[in-house]
Amino acid sequence: MAFWACAQLIPGHERMALHCLERVAGFEIYAPRIRAPRTARCQDPRPLFPGYAFVLIVLQWHAIKRTPGVVRLVADGGVPARVPNAVIAELRARERNGLVQLPEPRRFRTGDRVRVTHGPLLGLEGLVAGIRASERIEVLLGLLGRARAVLPIADVEPV
Repeated sequence: MAFWACAQLIPGHERMALHCLERVAGFEIYAPRIRAPRTARCQDPRPLFPGYAFVLIVLQWHAIKRTPGVVRLVADGGVPARVPNAVIAELRARERNGLVQLPEPRRFRTGDRVRVTHGPLLGLEGLVAGIRASERIEVLLGLLGRARAVLPIADVEPV
């Protein structure tokens, strides 16, 4: 029965590895790409998982290890780790014009009510005091007379 596996590719040789896996060795491959962020110098699409590609294994998988540009197959107990078909289907369902569309990051504004979802301040609520660089948020907590905390944006949710 066919299954998807994940191959680790040699950095800087990804194109060659993908070509060899598909054209030379005859494997179906899936290397999802995303649009580079607006802040990046180069706006070309880039890999969603740099240095990795999914490979559909139908009959045999040993040839993958000998394919130029491939470091190894991600393994589980000496055999290729299976990537659930649902994962591949979900990624493909998010594609638009050949690029995976990632969900928009949460946007907060000053004054929004938030709750801490991770870390030692778990469960506390407060108000957004500001957004900082590198995905961090400053929150005024109703703790000890409005204490300020700077947290990763991923650690808070809107109330």
